[in-house]
Amino acid sequence: MADDVLLDAARTCVLAVGVRRTTLAEIARTARVSRMTVYRRFPDVRSVLAALMTREFSGLLRIASERGADAANSRERLVLIASAGIRALSTDPLFRTLLDVDPELVLPYIVERLGATQKFAEQALHQLLAAGHHDGSIRRAPVAAQSRAVLLLVQSFAFSLRPATVDVDEAVLMAEFTHVLDAALKP
Repeated sequence: MADDVLLDAARTCVLAVGVRRTTLAEIARTARVSRMTVYRRFPDVRSVLAALMTREFSGLLRIASERGADAANSRERLVLIASAGIRALSTDPLFRTLLDVDPELVLPYIVERLGATQKFAEQALHQLLAAGHHDGSIRRAPVAAQSRAVLLLVQSFAFSLRPATVDVDEAVLMAEFTHVLDAALKP
C-alpha cells in the first residue's frame, strides 16, 4: 500500500474533524484498510499527520516556486515565490483547518522549533539568496541569517494574513509585503 493512500485518508479526516480528533482507526476506515496496515507504515497517528503536513505544505511551496519562472533576476524571483507561497498557504483548506480548529498545534513551530516544511522552505530561500548574491540582485549578507529572516517574514504573513485583512485590503497588504521584501533584499 502506498503512503499517499493513507495520507489522502488522513487529509480527509483532518478536514472533517481537525487534527486532534483524527484517529488512526478513522484513517484506516477512510482508506478502507485495517489498522495494522496503517501501523505497518506509521508507528502512530502523530507520525501519519506529520507526514501529511510535510507532504501537503512542501507541495504547496513547490508549486509556488513555479511562480517565479519568468522573473528578471533572483531577487524578483524570490519575491514572487514568497508572495505566491503566502497566498497558497493562507488559502489552503488543510492549513486553514489547522489554524481554525487546532491552532495550538502550530505554536511549537513558531516558538520552539522549525519543522520539516519550514526547513524545506529555508533551503529553497537559501538557494535563491545565493543565486541573487551571484547575479548581483540581492544584497550580500550571511545566507543562513538572511534565509532565516525571510522565512520568519513569510511565515508571519502566512499565519496571519486572514486576521490581518479583516480591515485592510489583502491586495494592498500583499503589495506592501512585496515592497518590504524587495527593499530589504536590494543591494
